[in-house]
Amino acid sequence: MEEDPTFDPELIHSIFKSVWMRMALERERNEASDAMDNEAGPANVTSKKNRPTTANANALKLSCELLRLFIAEAVQRAAAIAEAEGMTKIEATHLERILPQLLLDF
Repeated sequence: MEEDPTFDPELIHSIFKSVWMRMALERERNEASDAMDNEAGPANVTSKKNRPTTANANALKLSCELLRLFIAEAVQRAAAIAEAEGMTKIEATHLERILPQLLLDF
């Protein structure tokens, strides 16, 4: 039995790490700015804040599957809109029309 194609967990992990690093840098900037505004020294920083964010293999697999299902559903809904308009290609406007309800459904 052949599996449905899915996203590479390493790719998804790289995307997650990029987002986590950006969020950590933004949080550090905000904390530094707050400390300067309060004219107090840096607040006691717990080790939990300094720990890097990670994801285990199962979480990555589930994230890949969720992303695959989300995109498959988006394509299906956009294709239905395109077909109803008598078109054979999905265009950005079709995706724009289905996106609000798709986000609510997920």
